[in-house]
Amino acid sequence: MKVAVGCDPNAHAMKREILDELASLGIEAVDFGSDDPIYANVVVDVCQAVASGQFDRGIVLCGTGIGVSIVANKVPGVYCALVTDTYQAERAVLSNDANVIALGAQVTGPVIARQIVRTYMQQTYIPGGRSEPKILRVKEFEKKPTAQ
Repeated sequence: MKVAVGCDPNAHAMKREILDELASLGIEAVDFGSDDPIYANVVVDVCQAVASGQFDRGIVLCGTGIGVSIVANKVPGVYCALVTDTYQAERAVLSNDANVIALGAQVTGPVIARQIVRTYMQQTYIPGGRSEPKILRVKEFEKKPTAQ
């Protein structure tokens, strides 16, 4: 498993916690940075790397996680969930096949963030379940625009 991680300057300390947690799990992680105050720049880099298959998953962070999740979901092939607890981290994968999660450094403490990342990384989406038709429908929207 290879994970791309990036954030804005507000989330630099949380990103360090996430990178440490991934290392403790033996997961290869690449730091895409945190210096750019325009978080969209680093988020797009992380998400394009995931969508292209260079990375299996991505983790993006900002103050609330809202902005980075919006940007992440603009990248075709990325399915990002804003996650605030371990149950959401589990369901992001099992019910939604999310390949990126977003966290808010100013609303989620470091211990919970580490638990979220651990839970997220332990999940594997299994095709054919009851969520598959919903996931496939979402992916159809990428291929053709919805009716106006």
